Amino acid sequence: MDKNTIIGIVLMIGLFVGYSFYQNHEMKEQQEILDQKAKSEQLARAEQVAMEEAERMLEEQMTPEERFLRDSLAELERTNGEISRHGATLYQSRQGIVKMESVRNDFFEVIFDNRGGKIANVLLNNHTRYAEGERTEKVSLMTPESATMGIAMKRNGSTEQLNTANYFFQQSVEALEDRTVVTMHLDVEVDAWVEYIYTIYNTGEAQRDYLIDFVIKQHNLNTMLAGNEISLLWKSRSNRNERSFNNESVASTIIYYDGDVEELDSDGEREEAEDINWVAFKQQYFSSVLFSKEPINASLAFKTAPNESAGYVKEFDATLSIPYSKDKAQYDMAFYYGPNEYNVMKEVMFDGQQTNLEEIIPMGGWLIGWWNKFVTIPIFNWLSNHGLGFGLIILLLTIFVKLIILPLTYKSYMSTAKMRAIRPEIEAINQKYPNPDDAMKKQQATMELYQKVGISPMGGCLPLLIQMPILWAMFRFIPASIELRGESFLWAEDLSTYDSVLDLPFNIPFYGDHISLFALLMTLSLFGYSFITYKQQAATTAGQPGAGMMKFMMVYFMPLMMLCVMNSFSSGLCYYYFLSQIFTMIIMFAIRRSVDDEKVREKLLSHKPKKKSKFQERYEEALRQQQEQMTVNREQRRRRN
Repeated sequence: MDKNTIIGIVLMIGLFVGYSFYQNHEMKEQQEILDQKAKSEQLARAEQVAMEEAERMLEEQMTPEERFLRDSLAELERTNGEISRHGATLYQSRQGIVKMESVRNDFFEVIFDNRGGKIANVLLNNHTRYAEGERTEKVSLMTPESATMGIAMKRNGSTEQLNTANYFFQQSVEALEDRTVVTMHLDVEVDAWVEYIYTIYNTGEAQRDYLIDFVIKQHNLNTMLAGNEISLLWKSRSNRNERSFNNESVASTIIYYDGDVEELDSDGEREEAEDINWVAFKQQYFSSVLFSKEPINASLAFKTAPNESAGYVKEFDATLSIPYSKDKAQYDMAFYYGPNEYNVMKEVMFDGQQTNLEEIIPMGGWLIGWWNKFVTIPIFNWLSNHGLGFGLIILLLTIFVKLIILPLTYKSYMSTAKMRAIRPEIEAINQKYPNPDDAMKKQQATMELYQKVGISPMGGCLPLLIQMPILWAMFRFIPASIELRGESFLWAEDLSTYDSVLDLPFNIPFYGDHISLFALLMTLSLFGYSFITYKQQAATTAGQPGAGMMKFMMVYFMPLMMLCVMNSFSSGLCYYYFLSQIFTMIIMFAIRRSVDDEKVREKLLSHKPKKKSKFQERYEEALRQQQEQMTVNREQRRRRN
């Protein structure tokens, strides 16, 4: 063992011993700190016990008169503090008994609460909700304990905010011939008050009766407001009404209208909106909407329930800033509590004007929304008005869509047939230019062949692109259609949600805890369609790089992915896609039987080339210049090497 080794061992031992001493010292200090903390806590507990014992002994020594006097003084001190905080008038309104009042018409039942003068809940007469897996109760738009409607106030320059939602209003109900008026009155000072006046109509017309007129009247509120505006706090938690918690949660959000429909998409983050006409707490198939006659500003936010057992889906929060004037005694507003039904919402009027409330329903935006508004919905309504079941309506609608896009389907197939017919010429070009450096020459030769036989490279893509908006429109319409809600077909009890033929005792990641038969049928039909399509295209893609991967993605992966995605989707949508794929395969089979590939090839080879368009000339010139540049670059690299 040499000297360096011995020195190294000695240093390691020294470091180990030193670190051990250091650790022991640190542990000793830590232990001393813990012991001191334990002693302090023990002393504190002993002092607490001694104080409690002293109070107990004092309590035993006190006479009943002394105890009464002590409690009275404590209650007086608390009362004086409350009066100082709220004022004598509002303090009186803190004391009261909750009185719930129910008002009904043909469409809903509105439950009022005198604590806060608010609408505590709305039950829809013609719609039922899922409760423990069954439709046994009326749809309930909110959880009553979460409903809030209040005006933020202050006292004597204090920064502490008071809320009228915490006080008991004086409530009165007046039943008239075609309406019921509910008045909530709250005195906030000796000569200052606020009133909420709700008017519920019973005309028999859905667009009128789902709308509740809401008027805020005020007198001398300026002494209680924080500035030159009324800050109206409107909050609620939406009840779970649908079978799929995830689908309902995704569809529930806050939407507001400022000339255009805007939607909040950030969970938990507040968004500021200016000059809005209405704000909606939107659920999957129902909405609570607040209209204002005058444009107002708003601070909006929502939070998603942490899980299915939370008892709600979304927590909505809106702070509305209404311009205040001491001379303005009345603020005209209105509530809509009802279904997201296009035919009803488009007829809702407020202050004599259209509200554009139907924009809440996701139709697909400007690109495809027109198809749903002017084609799908009218046909859907016409068929349903003739008493047809919704399973049959979806079948007829699918046939109609397929007939509309039949020319595009035929053109797309013929483009594939033409590409298949000139496969020998394509292979000859590939053999002529096997070198990757000649890719531009091969592309130019291919384009010349297309021009010679009269094939457009985009001939197969354009028809598909043109029909995509129609297919996407149906994807948006069916899950958003409240008409399908609660409608059964075959084994599906409700076409608006998934059909479960088997509930699993466990959850499969990316799939779910149930098996949807319509989703399985849709997947099988998609697999069949993908397989047939791939076989038709195989002749034009054989030998190309990545052909095997394309087959895997197209034939196997895509159907499997769609099965996972669609398993919890609307059974009506899965049914539509199943029918769509079946009809597409039938159409493709019929076209295939009617088209002779040999005749297609003869026609292509006898085609007389047309004069090149300016676009083709520019494209070929660009290819030529690019090929020349690539040749120059290769030559420069060869010389450098």
